[in-house]
Amino acid sequence: QVQLVESGGGMVQGGGSLKLSCAGSGYSFSSCGMGWYRQAPDKERELVSAISSDGTTTYKDSVKGRFTISRDNAKNTLYLQMNSLKTEDTGVYFCAACRPWGRDFKYWGQGTQVTVSS
Repeated sequence: QVQLVESGGGMVQGGGSLKLSCAGSGYSFSSCGMGWYRQAPDKERELVSAISSDGTTTYKDSVKGRFTISRDNAKNTLYLQMNSLKTEDTGVYFCAACRPWGRDFKYWGQGTQVTVSS
């Protein structure tokens, strides 16, 4: 019954902003790293950003300066603030949590569509 549920996706014009949320339930993610992946049409899924349990963040080069990942452990929620959106940001965004050494993220959301129009 562990779940990650994304929200906040939608359609936006280039240059606009969206904020994605990923609400966890059934498990406390405070000790876990968490991240956002996206999959564009006909492309491989890629890691966009990640945040460790101590708040250390990483970003894909193409989103640096535009996206901000954050977490609220009290709410068991992960966020991705996306500004200055580009058409190439279009894709299905997935949140994920808990990544032990040598293994993939244990928990995944179902994905939310982000579409950026020109």
